[in-house]
Amino acid sequence: MSEDMIYDTKFIRIAKAADVPDGERLFFELEGQPIVLFVLNGEYLAIADKCSHDDGPVGEGELEGEEIICPRHGARFNIRTGKVLSFPAVKDIQSYEVRVKDDYIEVGIQK
Repeated sequence: MSEDMIYDTKFIRIAKAADVPDGERLFFELEGQPIVLFVLNGEYLAIADKCSHDDGPVGEGELEGEEIICPRHGARFNIRTGKVLSFPAVKDIQSYEVRVKDDYIEVGIQK
């Protein structure tokens, strides 16, 4: 197993850590899936940028602590776990493992 594989997770290099300051967001796609990365108090967290209520983008929503509020209909999700916290959504969204390696942010996807 290569050092970039952990438990069937493949890590993809996204950006230099220095290029995404604390409090910022980075939008990107991996394997056709929209993802938003948050830098929250020096920690990197990533979730699917797709509300489980209507498939609209959730990443542009207002952030309250670790909760993102979908800008379309107000559903709330935890950006650490992807867990749904309020209606109208009833289903969690994907969260992704994130690490920093050699000064680069890497996001893990399942193989």
